[in-house]
Parts: sequence; C-alpha cells; structure tokens
Amino acid sequence: MPLSDQLIANGQKLLMNNYGRAPIVMVRGEGCWLWDADGRRFLDMTAGIAVCVLGHGDPRLAHAIAVQAARLHHTSNLYYIETQIRLAEALSKRAFAGKMFFCNSGTEANEAALKLARRYQAVVRNKPQRVEFVSFEKSFHGRTMGALSVTGQAKYRQGFGPMVSDVRFIPFGDSEAARAAITDRTCAVIAEPIQAEGGINLPPPGYLQELRRLCTERGALLIFDEIQTGVGRTGPFYAFEREAMVPDIVTLAKGLAGGVPMGAMLASHEVERAFEPGTHASTFGGNPLACAAALYVQNAIDEMDILGRCQDAGAYLGAGLARMAERRRPKTRGARGRGLLQGLVLEGDAAPVVQKARERGLLLSVAGGQVVRFAPPLVVSKDEIDEALSILDSVLVES
Repeated sequence: MPLSDQLIANGQKLLMNNYGRAPIVMVRGEGCWLWDADGRRFLDMTAGIAVCVLGHGDPRLAHAIAVQAARLHHTSNLYYIETQIRLAEALSKRAFAGKMFFCNSGTEANEAALKLARRYQAVVRNKPQRVEFVSFEKSFHGRTMGALSVTGQAKYRQGFGPMVSDVRFIPFGDSEAARAAITDRTCAVIAEPIQAEGGINLPPPGYLQELRRLCTERGALLIFDEIQTGVGRTGPFYAFEREAMVPDIVTLAKGLAGGVPMGAMLASHEVERAFEPGTHASTFGGNPLACAAALYVQNAIDEMDILGRCQDAGAYLGAGLARMAERRRPKTRGARGRGLLQGLVLEGDAAPVVQKARERGLLLSVAGGQVVRFAPPLVVSKDEIDEALSILDSVLVES
C-alpha cells in the first residue's frame, strides 16, 4: 500500500471530518512546488490559502525560526517580548499608524477587532447604544462565534445559531444600502477591501471611500479585514492603500509570518485606548517564535522587492486569465482580481475544474462556488504562471 494511502486511512480514523480534504499527503515544499508522500510533484497556486508568501522551504525563513527556537520560543505576554516589539516597529512603517495586538489567526484578529470596537463605543465614547455591526453579503471573517456572526454567508452559520445579535448585512458595493444601514446604533462597519472567499469580488470605484465618509460622519468605526488581502497579496502591503484612505482598525494574518500561525489587529491611537490591562489577551499571541518569522517576512518584503514583484506577476497573471476567459466562453464568464489574488469566473461549479487540475499536478482553490482562485506565493515566476495557465486551459478544453 502506498504511504499516502496508509496515512490517509489513519487520518480518517483519527481526525474529525470537518475538512473536505483532497486525498494527498504533502511532505515537502520548495518555492512554488510541493511533493506528496509518494513523490508526486504539484505546482502550488494556493500558497496554503494565501499564506506562504515567500513560498515553501525558504531557507532564510527556516533559519530565522530555528535561531529563535533555540534562543527563546515562549514567555507569554506577562513580559515584553523583544521580537514582538521589533515586529511592531516594522509594521508601524507601513501604511497604517497605530498600536497592535498580536494573536494566532485571522479569526482571532477579527474577534479582537469586534471586541475593541464595542468597548470603544461603550467606554471611551460613552455610547452604549452603539452595538450594531454592519457587514456584507458574501463576506467571510472567520469561524469563532463573533467572527462567524459578521460573516455574510449562511452556509457557514448553519447549525451554529443563534449568532451574536445586532448584525446587519448589506450588498457589497451598494452605496444606498450603506447610507441606510449606518445609523446612530452602528458600532462599526467591517469589510474586506476585496471579498476573497466570497468570489474575489472587487468594490466599485469610490465605494470604500464612501464607507469611510459615512462612518466618520455618523460616528461608527471602520474595520478592514485584510486577512487575505494584506501583506502584499494585492500589490501594495494593504489593499486599502489603493483607496487613499485608512480604516480605524485593520486585521492581518495569513501571510504575516510566512506560514507560522500568526494574526494581528492594528487600531488607531484614538481607538486603541479602549483596551486596558485585562480587557483582552492571548496566551500564545505574539510569541517570540512567530514574531521572529514575521519580522523576517517584513524584512524580506523590502529586501526582495516583493511588492513590486507581486504587482508585475499579478498583472501578468490577470492578463493571462482575461485572455483565457475570453477564449473559453461560454464555459467562462470573466476574470477578476488584483495582484496575486486572481480568479477565473466559470459558468458552473468550479470544484470539478479544480479537482481535474489537481489530478494534473496543479493546485488551485474555489472561491464563491464558481470562481477558480489563484493565490500563489508572491515569489511566483512568469514561467510558473504560464505552466499553471496551460494546465488550467487544457482542463477547460476537456471539461
């Protein structure tokens, strides 16, 4: 019996059935390539769901982790942590100025953002009636009860009710709906600058600025969930940088530490005042090991011109997908995205196409049901993009 089959059989006996896993056991990676337990090679256009921004097996990232692990890997936040402070210094030089809370995932970052927003309105502004969150249809913000409650896709909430109350969902990109929804009861508006899981949905021009204007005018906070769009995924470090405005709170995770679990919630100097000692915490959040990995990623982004490379590769990928979308109609309906978060919109379900591509050695994922999502490492080459596009095109021809 192949090793993969043995491992999968044991996994099916021992692991909860909450993932729709492909029958592959990955054991090694290098750059944009992965190998399974039986030696099969795969071109990875998923990067661990937009996580491995520097690719797999980056030797300098591995060295940074190893050095820190040998020196100090955990102390808790009962004390100041050197690498945490240095990471905060590095992030403070990006496009968002404020203070930071570090955690272990995007869900935790969003949960912290929701709590901070509620406490800011109740304690700092003395507006306890401002408890309502405005979120968007087709959004995705995480799996904990709070984050799930502001996720605008019913399939994720099914069987877990009742949700946290006082959440209103509106269509993404509808300014009239936003003007009607944001009231004197609104605590905060939470939005993804680009809806990734919901189908790589881009906002209309000026829409995010309109959200900023409405929130400022009406006393609500604006939270941008940059879990998937941040850390250079769309070209700039934050997707909101294209919009000439900033939110009150921004959340990060996924690519932040290059694959080591880590999240962050950043808040403006006005809003961060709501958190005082004892109001929120994380045992593992911002531990020395994760921060060392994230600090290396921050340095690599600048030293390797990752943002410039992402913009160049993203434009190349986007153009290739647009040509494919036009060439393969009516099976395709278009292409959309920014940077290295791109999607090919199909006429039908994207899952069979993703499965057939995987059988040919190409790893892709589904977003929003009908979208084939590309979210490769930010170090992907044009030759690798060409190979991925060629494989996907051959699948579409035969589908």
